Amino acid sequence: MRAVWKGAVTFGLVNVPVKLYSATEDHDVSLHQVHDEDGGRIRYQRKCEVCGKVVDFKNIDKAYDDGEQTVVITDDDLKSLPAERSREIEVVEFVPSDQIDPIMFDRSYYLEPDSASSKAYVLLRETLESTDRTAIVQMALRQKTRLAALRVHGDVLMVQTLLWSDEVRAADFASLSEPVKISAKELDLSKQLVESLVSDFDPEQYVDEYQQELRTLIAAKLEQGEGIDTAATFGEEPEEEKGGEVIDLMEALRQSIAAKREASDATTTASEAKSTKAPKKTASTRKRAASE
Repeated sequence: MRAVWKGAVTFGLVNVPVKLYSATEDHDVSLHQVHDEDGGRIRYQRKCEVCGKVVDFKNIDKAYDDGEQTVVITDDDLKSLPAERSREIEVVEFVPSDQIDPIMFDRSYYLEPDSASSKAYVLLRETLESTDRTAIVQMALRQKTRLAALRVHGDVLMVQTLLWSDEVRAADFASLSEPVKISAKELDLSKQLVESLVSDFDPEQYVDEYQQELRTLIAAKLEQGEGIDTAATFGEEPEEEKGGEVIDLMEALRQSIAAKREASDATTTASEAKSTKAPKKTASTRKRAASE
């Protein structure tokens, strides 16, 4: 893992140097969009609505629109804010762990000791464990001031960023405004159903079946020769969309792709002839077709 932040946890005069790591990751298969006729990549360009040119990230600033006027906020403006320069995870208070509603949890991060001695780190961990408390902290992360919960996870400390109170919507549903009468027998039967499904939670017994089926489908298509040379999915960029001088690296990449296309004409022709034959359906494909 790569640390995304370095700083220190501070409470009172205690200073605990730490490194911050993302505790979760997305396991979804990454998909992109292509033209259904020729498989060419569909790209979204950052085009200026005033001059019509495609703009590089280095020339893009942020802005706020109040409905009548727009205020441009530059990177230097953001870096000048006090919170952005802060490298402290400041403990504001210690609260009972059960007082934090899970709806407020946002992102999770592991904390690793970042000093020659981990004594202060272990002291904080054992203090939280023995008191069954969670530390409410404030910190600056990715140009934003964050409220977070610092707690123990196994043998490590972790912080879970929290939503601010005004970011949690009120659940005010008209359908629940009328009183509903539940009989004792209905409640008893419902409790029996719950008892029949009581178990200890083991997250490893649950898998993302959709992503597994998607990976199986991709593997089957590759085995059947339905794959397309990735380089061939990038077409030449139209002149009117270049929006200025092309850097040397991009030009070199385009020339390499063009050379590869010319060298693989014979292979492409053979592949097109082969693709006219109906591919054999796999069990995964038949299952998907039946469900549709």
